[in-house]
Parts: sequence; structure tokens; C-alpha cells
Amino acid sequence: MKFLKTTVWALLICLSFQSFAINAEDKKQANPREIWTKEQANQWYSQQGWLVGADFLPSTAINQLEMFQAADFDTVTINRELGWASKIGMNTMRVYLHDLLFQEDSAGFVKRLDTFLNIAQKHKIKPLFVLFDSCWDPFPKLGKQRAPKPGVHNSGWVQSPGLEALKDSTQYARLERYVKGTVAAFANDSRVLAWDIWNEPDNPNTSSYGKVELPNKVDYVIPLLSKAFVWARSVNPSQPLTAGVWNGNWETHETLTPIEKVMIDQSDIITFHNYEDAADFEKRIKQLQQYGRPMICTEYMSRGNGSFFKGSLPIAKKYNVGAINWGLVDGKSQTIYPWDSWKKTYTAEPELWFHDIFRKDGTPYKKDEVELIKKLTSAK
Repeated sequence: MKFLKTTVWALLICLSFQSFAINAEDKKQANPREIWTKEQANQWYSQQGWLVGADFLPSTAINQLEMFQAADFDTVTINRELGWASKIGMNTMRVYLHDLLFQEDSAGFVKRLDTFLNIAQKHKIKPLFVLFDSCWDPFPKLGKQRAPKPGVHNSGWVQSPGLEALKDSTQYARLERYVKGTVAAFANDSRVLAWDIWNEPDNPNTSSYGKVELPNKVDYVIPLLSKAFVWARSVNPSQPLTAGVWNGNWETHETLTPIEKVMIDQSDIITFHNYEDAADFEKRIKQLQQYGRPMICTEYMSRGNGSFFKGSLPIAKKYNVGAINWGLVDGKSQTIYPWDSWKKTYTAEPELWFHDIFRKDGTPYKKDEVELIKKLTSAK
């Protein structure tokens, strides 16, 4: 009888604890944190050091799905290539996720993200995770991904959410579970730098998939983008949330488009893209200084478009702006080819690479670029 009483008490204590935990979580989500003040954002940024990195996809993956699906998760290549980044002084990577990965196997997906973070931490790299993306193929599918189209830039990259989910509001509950579940799993994880809610949300993909895109895509994206910020903030992440402006007139807040205003107003830190020359890069930084928040350029460096490390990176350091270039290693994404490869045929490696830093064997495409990055980051 004494044993039975002890067991009952233990069970009651356990149930009480579970009830407390559930109530605490409900309360936590009922009272999401506010958008950071400028002071909070700048205090966070002061603890990061100068952020330099790349938009990262291992050379063996063609897109976000192939990077993180269980059958294709290539930790050997990830470890090797992040090692090359670390050796030239890079301390962050921008990494794209996908809602279908969470839908298929949320526990497995989170476990693989944890493994990825362990590898990155070993190389002293803190990733910035991207939750949604409006670029390239609007019809993502799980499973074996197609082979790259020879000579075509990002021929297999996919959007998240895809077109069908974007226009189907009955799927928004699933997208909400993805955002909340993914962010909550790492909400207090010091290995994560930040959360990029949506990459180029209003990109119409005119040169690639424009003919099959939703003609009124932005009308669907704006409310979902706003919801995604709320979902992510509801689980009280210790890391900042952001969405990067990438095209348009940023001279004043009034000159922003409606979707750009959502991106700026909901962001804890300011992020942006710039694939233009050094003068334009500096002009954009000065325009965004009006918000008084830390800045990270989350995409730059397109040699064929006049954007080079030697032009943009010293300016980023001058203004203490984080700098994340597109592409680390030449691989299945084929981003050494320019954007116009969707309309122009390339039968050999271009003499001037568009993106990327290393060849698959780890040798730099341009040694002087690597030396500049090492010098500016003070890598030994």
C-alpha cells in the first residue's frame, strides 16, 4: 500500500509538472516578444563581431530539399566545405530550409538541423536560417531531385512554399506549424545567428519561371509574410528576425513598396541584397542607415554584374555591415554561370565565374579574392 501511495504521488507530481509546462508554453505563445528596439538590436549586434559568410549549399546538393532530406544529407561534404569557409575567416552562413521537409518528417528534419549546427559550430560558424523563398521553381516536390540542366544557373532550386500551397489558404495551418516548430526547436540556441523569414518574397522570376508564376503573387505573399513574422515571434526566439529588401527605391520609408514596408517594419535587424558595383553598394547602405539598426547584406558578389569582393567587402567593413555573398563552392547549383544562362546557352565553364569562391577540390577560383577575404577578416 505504501508503494502504491508513493507511486500515485509520483504520478500526480509528474502530471502537475506537465500541466505547468503546457500552461507555461501556452502563456509564452500568448505573449510573444515584441519587435526589438533599436537599442536591443544594436546590443545584440555588438556581441557578434563582424559577420562575413556565404549563402551555403553543399556542392552535392541542387537545392534546399536535397541538402536536408534524409537520403541526401551529406555531412561529409558539409563538414569539408564549411572547413574551407572557416579557414578564410568566415563566421556565418545563410542556409535555406523548406516547409516540405518539416511536413514529411518534422522530428527527423529538426534532428538533421541539429547535426548541421554541430558541424557549423565546430568551424565557429553561426548560420542564419531562411524559412521561405520566392525564387526559381514554384513546383517543389520531395524525393529524388532532378539532375542539373547543363550550364544553367540554379536550374533545380525550388520555392517555399510552392505555388499550390501559396494560393491555398487551407495549407497555412501546415505552414504555421513549420515556422513555429522549426524556430521553437532552436529559439534559445546560441548556435543560430538569426532567422530570415522570407527571401525576395516579391520576386516574379520573370527570366526563368515567369510564364507559370501566379500573376498576382504578391497579393498572396504579403499577408502570409506578415503571418510568418507573427508565427516566428510567437515562440519568443532569442535570435533576431528579418527579411531582406532587394530591389526598389529605399531613399525614404515612403518610397518603399507595401511589401518592403512589411519587411522593414517587422525586422529586428535590417538585411538587404546588392549585386551592383561598389558605389551602389555604399549608396544602399547609406539609405538604410535611416533605420538605426544593425545591417547585414545577405546577398552580394556577382562578378559578371560588376559586384566583386574587392569592391563591396571593404565598404561593408568600413560601415560595420555584415557581408554574406552568394555561393561558396561550385557544385550542382551551377551558380558559376550567370543569370542569363536561362536564355543563353553555355557549353563550357565561363571564364568569369558569376558566383562562388572554391572549386570542388577546395582550390580558390581566384587566389587574390581569398587573400582579400582572409586579410579583411584577419584569418591566420
